[in-house]
Amino acid sequence: MKKLRFGLVSYGKVARLHAHALIGLEEAVLAGVYGRDTAKREAFANEFGCTSYPSIEAMVKEGVDAIIVASPHPQHREHAVAALEAGAHVIVEKPMALHTADCDAMIAAAERNGKKLGVICQRRWFPAVQRLRKAIDDGKIGKPALGQVVMLGWRDEAYYKSDPWRGSWAGEGGGVLVNQAPHQLDLLQWFMGPVREVSAYHENLNHPYIEVEDTAVAILRFEGGGLGSILVSNSQKPGIYAKVHVHGSNGSSVGVQTDGGAMFIAGMSRITVPPENDIWTVPGEECLSAGWKKADLDLFQKIDATEYFHTLQFRDFAQAIFMDRSPAVDGPEGRKAVALIEAIYRSGREKRSITLS
Repeated sequence: MKKLRFGLVSYGKVARLHAHALIGLEEAVLAGVYGRDTAKREAFANEFGCTSYPSIEAMVKEGVDAIIVASPHPQHREHAVAALEAGAHVIVEKPMALHTADCDAMIAAAERNGKKLGVICQRRWFPAVQRLRKAIDDGKIGKPALGQVVMLGWRDEAYYKSDPWRGSWAGEGGGVLVNQAPHQLDLLQWFMGPVREVSAYHENLNHPYIEVEDTAVAILRFEGGGLGSILVSNSQKPGIYAKVHVHGSNGSSVGVQTDGGAMFIAGMSRITVPPENDIWTVPGEECLSAGWKKADLDLFQKIDATEYFHTLQFRDFAQAIFMDRSPAVDGPEGRKAVALIEAIYRSGREKRSITLS
C-alpha cells in the first residue's frame, strides 16, 4: 500500500499528539518536521524517527505529500498558504485561522494549486456524535429547531504559563472561544446548519493574569430558521462538562456530552470520561442510550482516546487525497466556526447583533 508522507509544522504539545496518532495509521507515515528552533526540531525528529527540515518548502521539495499545521493560531494562515503554494495538501489544527479573511486566503491557495485543505475536528468521529448526526439525517427529530452548547471548563495559571503565546491577543488571538470552544461550535453548526445572526458578550471573569476572555455567551439565529444559545467558559474549577444538544420540531431531543470532568489538554492530560449521548428522547429509542453508553465505555477502554479519533480523521484525509474527493471537514466547513467566533467577538465589542456573511 502506498503511504502518504506527512510533515508537521511545530514540535509542541499538539504536534506530539499528531505524531502518535499517525503511528497508528497504515495509510501514512510521519516523514518530517519543521519549526524555527533548530534544537527542538531536531530533538522531535530524533524521537519520532523523521527528518528535521529548515523550511516548509524544503519538506515539500523532498517528497512530503501533506502538511499538518499545528503552530499557534495566528500563524495558521502563513504556514498553510506556504505549504499549499509549495505543492502539498494541508490539514490544519482548530481553529482554522483567527479571521475569515485568513480562511479565505487558505481556501483560495488550495483551489489555485489543486490541493486538499482540511481542518481538524476529530470529535465528529465520536460514536455518540455520529449517532446524533444520523438521527438528524434520518429525520428522527423533524427539523433541527433549537441548538445549545454549554461548556464549563477550567484552565489554571500553570496552563497559561506552559507556552509563552497563551492568554494574549497577539500570541493566541483570543481565549476560550478560539482555543477550547471550536470543537463544540463546529458540532453545533454541523447539526443545525450555518449561523445567520449573533448577539453576544465575552468577559474575563476570574483569570486576571491573561488578556483574553475566559467566558462567552451568545444567542443565535440559524439560516434554516432555528434558534440557538452558547455558553462557554474556562472559569469552573476543576471543569464540569461540555455538551451539545439539539431539539427538533417534532419535540424530540438528542444530545452528546463531548467532554466530562476536568477538560482534556493536548500534551498535558488525557481524556478521562467517554463521550456519551446524555439526552435522547426519540420515540421508541428512549431506552437505547444505556446500551450505547456501555458500548462507548467498552471502546474507550480499548483505545487511547486522545489519539484514536485524530487517527480516524487523518485516515479520512489520506483517503480523500488517494480518492480525489473532499475531506470530511474541508476548508469551507472549517471556516464556519471561525466566522461564528469572529461574529461573537465583534458583537461583544460593538454591543449589537451581527449578521454573518
